[in-house]
Amino acid sequence: MQTGWWDSILLNQEIDYTGLKINEEHPDYRFSIELLHRGIDEAKGKCLVSIGAFGGCGDTLAALRGTENLLFDCLDRPEWVKETEFFLMDIWCRHYDKLFKIINEVDEGSTCWFPLWAPGKFYAVQNDFAYNISPKMFREIFLTIIEKQTDFLDFCVYHVDGLGNFKHIDTLLELPKIKAFQILPGEGKPSPLYFMDILKKVQAAGKNLHISIHSSEVKRALENLNARGLFISTSCETEDKALQLIENISKWSKEQT
Repeated sequence: MQTGWWDSILLNQEIDYTGLKINEEHPDYRFSIELLHRGIDEAKGKCLVSIGAFGGCGDTLAALRGTENLLFDCLDRPEWVKETEFFLMDIWCRHYDKLFKIINEVDEGSTCWFPLWAPGKFYAVQNDFAYNISPKMFREIFLTIIEKQTDFLDFCVYHVDGLGNFKHIDTLLELPKIKAFQILPGEGKPSPLYFMDILKKVQAAGKNLHISIHSSEVKRALENLNARGLFISTSCETEDKALQLIENISKWSKEQT
């Protein structure tokens, strides 16, 4: 079965992309909604149900057109890309609203594929496609669509995935609704702590920060970063080591000005 992860879906430039819509009668769509309802029934009083992961700015259109084709589109017809992105974001927001109505009663808010919960509409905003474009092109084509998404949500974190997306952080820091950034260098790349200047820039802008690091790096992180608003994701080999780390963190953590 072909999927948007690997294969471009709609390549014909003559297609009216603003005529696309979700077929809510499709068996796969109906099955996904049914699973969400079943999850809610099973989760009551036990756990949270994720609203899921369903694309966003840049990435959805890249899945439809193919990344290479969309790169040419950004050069040859940027206004078309922007218009189509606004249309797709409208669909995204309506779809989110539908799913939120299903999970909100049990979750008393929402969570998504990202390991956070918030008492309202929450999602991890991203544009992995932007890895391939300049800050100027990112600002001119995609920034207003991302702002539209963040204005729709009550809470969000921006998922900065890969070194190629680090160049957009300065631009993204301008958006007031983005309260937190996940800095993720990418598979096979150095630890987030290697990019301490970027981490400190995010905190200096008054934003919260999420990093995933090895347990042996936690002390260094807390020695160099403000503990307020810092979310460290890590793991330990044993429960005893985890408990010891928690105890140490209370000593290492400090609020910096």
